[in-house]
Amino acid sequence: MCLGIPGKIIEITDETRKLGLVEISGVRRQVNLACIAREDAPLSSLIGEWTLVHVGFAMSLINAEEAAETLRVLTLLGEAQEEIAAMKQSAVQL
Repeated sequence: MCLGIPGKIIEITDETRKLGLVEISGVRRQVNLACIAREDAPLSSLIGEWTLVHVGFAMSLINAEEAAETLRVLTLLGEAQEEIAAMKQSAVQL
């Protein structure tokens, strides 16, 4: 099953390669922001935004309410646990 998990963009780590740090349920992971980058705004304008993350890519922007509800439902269904465990294994060491 393909699963996108909501994460909050907290930092731009490589502007040239369009990479940023996203926090998902307390886990920080570097993801590719190219799919959601705006041509008319700097990449830094995405800091603080919520996005759906799938296999290391930010796929779409969502609002905070949608992110919270999606995380709640995924947690209830137990779907997020495996994805979060996998992310913890590859988490960015700060």
